[in-house]
Amino acid sequence: MKLYSLARKINRKIKQRRREVAGKYLSPVRRLERFVVPKGERIVAMTFDDGPTNMPVNPVADPELEDVSLTRALIGIMSEFSAKGTFNVIGTTEHNYPDKIGRINKPTWSGVRHDHYPMFGKDKCAGAENQKELIGELLKNGHEISNHGYRHVLFGRNSIVYGSREHFSNINEVVDDLKQLHELIKSEFGYEITMSRPPHYIDRIPDGFTSYDAYALMGYDYLAASFDGGGWMPTVGDYREDVRKMTDPVKNCLRADADALCGQIIFQKDGFNMSLMSPVVTALPEQLKVLGEYGYRVVTVRELKDNYPFEDFCDLSKNFDIARELDREGYIIGYKTNEFKPDKTLTVGEMAMMAMKKSDYGETLAQIISSGNDRKKYFKQPYYIAFRHFSREDLMERAGMEATKEDIVSFFSDSFGIVPTIRKNTIKRFEYLEVLSELLKS
Repeated sequence: MKLYSLARKINRKIKQRRREVAGKYLSPVRRLERFVVPKGERIVAMTFDDGPTNMPVNPVADPELEDVSLTRALIGIMSEFSAKGTFNVIGTTEHNYPDKIGRINKPTWSGVRHDHYPMFGKDKCAGAENQKELIGELLKNGHEISNHGYRHVLFGRNSIVYGSREHFSNINEVVDDLKQLHELIKSEFGYEITMSRPPHYIDRIPDGFTSYDAYALMGYDYLAASFDGGGWMPTVGDYREDVRKMTDPVKNCLRADADALCGQIIFQKDGFNMSLMSPVVTALPEQLKVLGEYGYRVVTVRELKDNYPFEDFCDLSKNFDIARELDREGYIIGYKTNEFKPDKTLTVGEMAMMAMKKSDYGETLAQIISSGNDRKKYFKQPYYIAFRHFSREDLMERAGMEATKEDIVSFFSDSFGIVPTIRKNTIKRFEYLEVLSELLKS
């Protein structure tokens, strides 16, 4: 586990550097880690990975759960506390053979070449393909379904921890896998998935694309998390200690700052940990009780995003209500980091991108991937698709320059005009919201 802990530390530093780069450009796919909520409102989201599973809890610490499957136990606990969750489900791992079982308490505990949920050799006990009744129960109880990949295959290589794992080789394979689960849920339950978390957060696809590109094609947002519930870690040989290691971080966090978890996304496990145990069943009620004592509502990520879409912006005085409505309508108005940056001066690239819908972006990207003709331009210019969509590739060289009122008039045509209250020549992003809203109505 020392190697795994070191890898996680290195990965956090890499992610921080990538975040700095990702925060420079608007994106049709936003990485959802946390949201800013108005002062005085305590609301938090909770996600559960790798289910649903029909295996029994282990150990049975509560006699009432002796004959209850793990996912049903979680549904019951959430219901008891009037909480709703986002269940990041798989399709099935039953096709990930031939394989051999890994070492218990290690990252490859469930398989050397692939993951096998809920455990090696018991694949049919988990996943939406074989546990449709559990998916139905999740939806009936008001929970959200997210896409964790049909087979839970890595999008690309991770040499440090999962060097022995097989992975997809190109974006088409990734999208085909995501579509298989998406269509299964849609056809069986009439439910439309809107977000996804990559297996083990591995984003780079070998052909040069990333999970963000795959999600752009799917119309998804990237489901991340900002607080680790801890239920995936190997046990320490003492079940109560395992539970304490899951509950103490929540207690200590809120004891230090009662608002610390406002708008955050908590990561949980709908399955066994690396030691084939399920301490989440005992820890979850304690976590929810503490959250309730501090006045928190536990909701789905979809509900949290629908009300407060960004992690840095909920100021009504700066046109937040317009931003929220445009986001609901599918316009590309946020950065990959899920920031909005209302006081940043608008650039020419952003001017074009914010007038574009995510669905149009995905369709144009699909054309580029299938033809291969524009790949170099796509990788080189973050706003290339927006310019291509509006037939204004002439603006590419000015993409990073500040957009003036004249640029907006020229881009949309002078028949629209500019909102009179904007007197300066350059425009901040929150000011452009008002302009854009009026232009899109015309």
